[in-house]
Amino acid sequence: MGSDVLHLVQPVDGGVARVVVDLVRAQTAAGLRVVVGCPPGGPLAGAVGADVLPWEAERAPGRRLFAEVAGAARVVRRAAPRLVHLHSAKAGLAGRLALRGRLPTVYQPHAWSFEAVRGPAARLATAWERLAVRWTDRVLCVSEAERERGLGAGIDARWAVVPNGVDPGRHPVADGVARRQARAALAAVHALPQRAPLVVCVARLCRQKGQDLLLRAWPQVAARVPGARLALVGDGPQRAALRAAAGPGVLLAGHTDDPGPWYAAADVVVLPSRWEGMALAPLEAMATGRPVVLTDTGGARACLPPGHAPHCLVAPGDAEGLARALAALLDDPARRRALGREAAAHARAAHDVRRSAAACALLYRELLTPHAAERTRELCRS
Repeated sequence: MGSDVLHLVQPVDGGVARVVVDLVRAQTAAGLRVVVGCPPGGPLAGAVGADVLPWEAERAPGRRLFAEVAGAARVVRRAAPRLVHLHSAKAGLAGRLALRGRLPTVYQPHAWSFEAVRGPAARLATAWERLAVRWTDRVLCVSEAERERGLGAGIDARWAVVPNGVDPGRHPVADGVARRQARAALAAVHALPQRAPLVVCVARLCRQKGQDLLLRAWPQVAARVPGARLALVGDGPQRAALRAAAGPGVLLAGHTDDPGPWYAAADVVVLPSRWEGMALAPLEAMATGRPVVLTDTGGARACLPPGHAPHCLVAPGDAEGLARALAALLDDPARRRALGREAAAHARAAHDVRRSAAACALLYRELLTPHAAERTRELCRS
């Protein structure tokens, strides 16, 4: 086939998939020959706008690992890339075992695998990451916090940091008519009161994203802001537990391929994660013109506009602090509007996906033509 870059990806839903879709589209528009290897049938395969090769791989490590490694090797042979970009832990595991340094290899963890597990599993994941750097030309982090977490775990890698980006064309500012139309459309499907204060959380329903913490905080928000509604948008392994814990005013809206209408309809977007690299949903929400409330994990602080942290950042695990921050913004429409305008401008200035794609392209060029190294380091630091 012959390509400039092969993106090997698993998982194929949620933020990782949306990062890859935006990055691949920007790279293709810039003239790169891009191929994506991913499990067939998921939302990623039909959305990237590039050649897609099927790679059968489960999300978690398991008995099929050897078959997944062999499958990754077949995808590499068919794509015939100059460089391979591995996304998240499974692709990083199978891809590096398949390649073993035979091609320039970029590994992007999208949050470290050892943060998702505990005990022996965490120690094994950390040991693997330390070992696998021998087959990794660059470990690409989305925030300095993610890089520092890797350093603290003893991963002696060659690092690059490129913050996540979003496509402003896919996430236009939604005020006035656009906001009312989004709210009306969602109200018709989900029986949401059109004028109720609305908090939205877009994320996979799993321990990492902290929706259980949000449900513990919500009664305090509802007591202070009568009529407020909370929408959990997404699916995942904790769906049943969260549904059982959800009280009045909480909607589990399920999976959506397009979270844009939810951002547009929201008054505030929240993501109470336990760990992150740099989550995509807050960047998408900010591009739409919505203030975000985040827990101070990974790149959360770095993604916020200057001056937003006192209103929008809370300590991880602090349900009361989360409730106070949400209620304060719901109670103050003028502040919400001001923060939303600043968020939209910041997302376009600092997190345009074209900037991220350009930084990745320079990183690729560094690995393929070493004389470009200094320019790459300058862009990745800026």
